[in-house]
Amino acid sequence: SMSRVSCADVLLAPPRGFESEKQHVIVRTIMIESAAVSLNVPQPSKSWWRATDVPPTVGVYSGRFSPMVTFLSAIFLTVALGSVVGLSTSGSKLDRIESPDQALSLMVSRTRDVEEGLKRAPLWEQQLLAWTSGGDEAELAHEIEWYQELAKTSEDPLVPLQLAILQAEAGHVSQALLSAHEWANAEEPLPQFAGLVMAAYGEGPVHDPDKYVLWQSELAEALPAGWFYDRLAERLARRANDDALAARIQEQAAVRIDRQFARSNRLTLVELGAMAVGTVVCVLLWIRRNEPSSFIRLHEPGVPPPWPGGIGAAVLLRGGAIGAMITAVFLLYAPPDNASLRALAIPLTNVPLLLLAYHHLFRPSGMTFDAGFGLEIGWANAGRLVAAVLAVVAAGLWGGWIMDRLSEPFHLTSHWAEWFDADLVWATPSLTAISLVEYVVFAPLFEELAFRGLLFAILRRKFRFLPAALISAGIFGIAHGYGLVGLLSVCWSGVLWAWIYEKTGSLLPGILAHAINNLLVCLAVMALLR
Repeated sequence: SMSRVSCADVLLAPPRGFESEKQHVIVRTIMIESAAVSLNVPQPSKSWWRATDVPPTVGVYSGRFSPMVTFLSAIFLTVALGSVVGLSTSGSKLDRIESPDQALSLMVSRTRDVEEGLKRAPLWEQQLLAWTSGGDEAELAHEIEWYQELAKTSEDPLVPLQLAILQAEAGHVSQALLSAHEWANAEEPLPQFAGLVMAAYGEGPVHDPDKYVLWQSELAEALPAGWFYDRLAERLARRANDDALAARIQEQAAVRIDRQFARSNRLTLVELGAMAVGTVVCVLLWIRRNEPSSFIRLHEPGVPPPWPGGIGAAVLLRGGAIGAMITAVFLLYAPPDNASLRALAIPLTNVPLLLLAYHHLFRPSGMTFDAGFGLEIGWANAGRLVAAVLAVVAAGLWGGWIMDRLSEPFHLTSHWAEWFDADLVWATPSLTAISLVEYVVFAPLFEELAFRGLLFAILRRKFRFLPAALISAGIFGIAHGYGLVGLLSVCWSGVLWAWIYEKTGSLLPGILAHAINNLLVCLAVMALLR
């Protein structure tokens, strides 16, 4: 029978033609030392930040870029981003809104209606929605802070009255009564409002019930219909022991409250459904993370792109600088009430960058936009596309939920003026439709082409995924001009959309997820305030 011979036995066996055992020993020694040396050669370490999977460049690229022009473009972009940060951190955010008094009154009144409707819902629905939205006490505290901020600059006498009602209903009755005492010597109608607040929330005995009838009529003239009026009117009725009037006020309010709660609740249930289905897809992705090919892969080659990083950076800086200049012109000269012209600002500010990219990156590599960005995936991949979009939407909703839970202990929240949009709330249907096109079509399409399709992709030629995603998402967040919480939320979305681009090789899932995210925000504003 044949015996098994190891590779080492073959290598170390005496070769034919050797004349002596001494030669054999020498050869054995040399081969053993060579093997030891080869085993001890240090393998190149895998950097956590530098990209190691960069494909070779494809095509012939023009290197005729003036370094001075690129440098000046970089300085201009840096100044522009710094200006955005400065505007977002300095000055009052109330300046962004034309009528902050009416806007905050509407927002708080409708939010309180939804909370009142939640108390009337079935127990399971109360528990589910309380889990999604967090505690009402934290929301009340933020609303009081926003009213206190507004009261410092507003000349509308309804603002301090509504603030006092809000404080009293939140359990801070002493603060409301103290404010009412301070109004006694102020100009009208504050002394009248002081009488209403002290009559509704005071603890003294009721000496003249007829006086409360007069106060009810004064209140009807002072406050518009809504949560603030209902709270104060019901308190006055209870103080006068007029249970029939209090019951009528509650019945009339219940119709409005139930309608408002139903509108907001339907949208919340849609979000929860998308969150549940997308979570299943995320779990499947995690389980199959080590497989060589992903079941949501849509396009090749994906990222990193086969373009030179240096030329890509020059294109980004120059195109971004031109876009920033166009944005500045729009801010300075475009009429602020012209929604149609404002909607065109997003395409116009991104077209120069896309044209430069096509001329200097796509065309030399023999690619079209469809091929370079992975926009053509075919109907056979429709199921994969839906799965990818659901995964990213669910991850975005989970991230928002976690941020809300983490921000509560630190008493942080995004300022209400950052998400209030007058065109979605008060504009005519045609102007509202234009705003929806801006937010749901133009912004997702052009922002994804610029920030993920070009910025993130070019960064991936230099960095691994996480550094490239964080850098591009950070610039994306700063460009929006939000506060800390809004910045973190936008950055999280930017990382997710970069991740799905990396995972699928196509920008289409990120564009659709971005559009769905913006649509849900717009619908939430409209369902609550319109």
